[in-house]
Amino acid sequence: MVKGNNMKYLLKQRMSAAQQVSEMEIGNRAYESLIEPLPVAASMIRELPVDKLRPFFTTDIGFHPYPPEKLRAFAQQLLEQGLLERIIVRSIPGSDEYEILAGHNRTAAWRMAGHDTIPAEVVVANDARAIIIATATNLLRRQELTIIERGKAYKAMLDAKNRNGQRNAAPETFGENRQRYNAREIVADFFGVTEYEIRKAVKLAGLIPPLADILESDPLHLPLSCADMIADYDETSQEAFVEMCRIEGYRLNKAAMNHITQKCPPPTADKQAIYTAWREARAAADKKRSIPSKKITFDRRKFAPYLEQIGSEAELEEMFLEFLKETAHKRATPSRQKQFW
Repeated sequence: MVKGNNMKYLLKQRMSAAQQVSEMEIGNRAYESLIEPLPVAASMIRELPVDKLRPFFTTDIGFHPYPPEKLRAFAQQLLEQGLLERIIVRSIPGSDEYEILAGHNRTAAWRMAGHDTIPAEVVVANDARAIIIATATNLLRRQELTIIERGKAYKAMLDAKNRNGQRNAAPETFGENRQRYNAREIVADFFGVTEYEIRKAVKLAGLIPPLADILESDPLHLPLSCADMIADYDETSQEAFVEMCRIEGYRLNKAAMNHITQKCPPPTADKQAIYTAWREARAAADKKRSIPSKKITFDRRKFAPYLEQIGSEAELEEMFLEFLKETAHKRATPSRQKQFW
């Protein structure tokens, strides 16, 4: 009979096993959907020294580590509950070190909690499988990912798919079938998103780091619609927009971006020309704001019999707006003539 702490330990072990199967299963299903059928490959469960683990370096997958406060809270959780999910690693050829595929934050928090070793599943994985494992679980589990993080992860998966797809595909998958069911379609289908979402996220992931940081940390200074337009420019041209987004009290807007892209079409534009177009857009906006709005006046005597029944000017304004909306709708919708037989 199992009692007390032993029962808690067994429950944690069962939870760990279930979650670990789920994590590995996500990676395996993603790999088989995107790349090729996965041969049966052995893996080892080992207790690895934390100082022998290296962050994922095969490609830029974009995920930010937990900020210090969140990491400390996670470390405290691990102290209280233990590690419920093993990390996943692969060995680094020619060394006694390992590349982390899944579990960067777990590793950092486990170390912060005072541990020198950590339970890990060591898998044999080529670069494509390593990328899929490193991205798939995060994309499915972490709801707080920014659009830049998602974009970089999607791009890494698409690149892996494109590098391996044609080489590993069966002959009958080429031609019309293959063109129709492209890499982006497969990724979108697996993650339950649209191709448009993937295309937009990957595009925004092409922003230079200063602009990506502003979009993630201070979107009021760089709205998503403007970031999407800036991403059409090459990296050198994008540098011109960094200063605009850092002006205190100013918010880049779509009207300004429309003017800039009209005067300085992407993908390449001179930075001074972009600044000039931006200043023109700001000047036009300032001038528009300085023009007093026109007031609508009526001969009050004509409306006197009806105004007595209205309680306030606010009520009158609301009724007038409703009347204008209804009239505009009627004019926009052609009336159907009755047919008589």
